[in-house]
Amino acid sequence: MKSFISIMFVLLLSGCLYPEERLHKNEIPYEAQIQSVQKAVEQYKADTEGLLPIKTRDKSTPIYEKYPIDFNLLIPEYLPEPPGTAFENGGIYLYVLVDVEKNPTVKLIDLRIAEAIRELKMRINAHEYPPYEKQIAKNVFTLNYKKLGLKEPPHVKSPYSGENLPLVIDNNREVYVDYSLDLYRAIKESKRSFKEGEDIRHLLVENSPFVPAFSLPYTVNEKNEPVFLIK
Repeated sequence: MKSFISIMFVLLLSGCLYPEERLHKNEIPYEAQIQSVQKAVEQYKADTEGLLPIKTRDKSTPIYEKYPIDFNLLIPEYLPEPPGTAFENGGIYLYVLVDVEKNPTVKLIDLRIAEAIRELKMRINAHEYPPYEKQIAKNVFTLNYKKLGLKEPPHVKSPYSGENLPLVIDNNREVYVDYSLDLYRAIKESKRSFKEGEDIRHLLVENSPFVPAFSLPYTVNEKNEPVFLIK
């Protein structure tokens, strides 16, 4: 899998983050802001015979990062300006679309996660070989955080539960968020059974404003527990 960090978010975050004082007031994903963008997207689609206001991304871009909203196409006719929580207006969220074929729906990516991954990759790239520690799935590993000069294993804050989620790495030096904890809870709460081989990440999208960005696919094992879907 190609690095989607290098495709998109390094360009946004390498030196372009807004000052801390501007972030505090723009870090809460207000439902009203999401709905205003949703309404604008729907009206744009209706007026353009089915086109969507999105930026062009490479076909290899992972599905949850593939359709970022292009606010330039919505302003000023459909929106006066990007929402305060949007990166384009000093916020920390990237507004994206999911289910673009059937039901284009506005969701968010927390760009603080992208920044944490960028910083970790800088540490990794300082080594000739990544300091792998433990293999947890086929071609998926934890990192030896001490060799990276860290005081604790690398992690990010979950946009779903608020808990710390581990960062893992594959054999191509790509870093991902491990959403197993959130998926385990989502499976239990849904009380549904899933087929082995089915990508279950949609569970995290259904009842949240966020997408599981920077993730590998997940499926379930015979116990209906989340595991990496590695082909």
